[in-house]
Amino acid sequence: MRVGILGSGDVAKTLGSGFVELGHEVKLGSRTPESDGLVAWKKAAGERATLGTFADAAAFGEVVVVSTRGVENENAIRLAGLPHFAGKVVIDTTNPLKFVPNAMPTLAYGGTDSAGERVQKLLPEAQVVKAFNSVGNVHMFRPKFSGGPPDMFYCGNDAGAKKKVAEWLRSFGWNPVDTGGIESSRELESLCILWVTLGALGGSWDIAFKILHK
Repeated sequence: MRVGILGSGDVAKTLGSGFVELGHEVKLGSRTPESDGLVAWKKAAGERATLGTFADAAAFGEVVVVSTRGVENENAIRLAGLPHFAGKVVIDTTNPLKFVPNAMPTLAYGGTDSAGERVQKLLPEAQVVKAFNSVGNVHMFRPKFSGGPPDMFYCGNDAGAKKKVAEWLRSFGWNPVDTGGIESSRELESLCILWVTLGALGGSWDIAFKILHK
């Protein structure tokens, strides 16, 4: 499978390396694909990893992963070219975080809107699924926790797209938990704030969520 990833940060590189390790071809898209950090990532990831612009990555991918800063999703997607997303599964991994000095981050918009919903509205011909937004990048691929595989919550409007994403989540080492339509991105993005709060208070980012059933 060909995977296009929009973004050049730790999340994009971690997910890209994970897909490569599972045997997929990956193209990371960036405004600066020639940067030293991305060139080093490509060298480490191997021959199935390539670099390009946002448009290159979106056109390349049979599935497209959005891993830009949440508040910049629209700009990145428009730079990538809206037609490049049509008919594809799009995984939105982002959180629209708002940072202020000397305070915990908050959501730039929430309660009645979310990054996931905005991506779906911008790409009506794509099947957007929110996932990978409630854990740190260090644990995104094959997480190791003493309580067993943690849960990864995901949501979206298309049942077929969600089935595919659930399969990919399992291959990454997660127990996938379907939380409904794309509007559930509101709760999942709030879960990121809880993850940040717990990490800051506890002094460790080795945190993942799990639902217990009786």
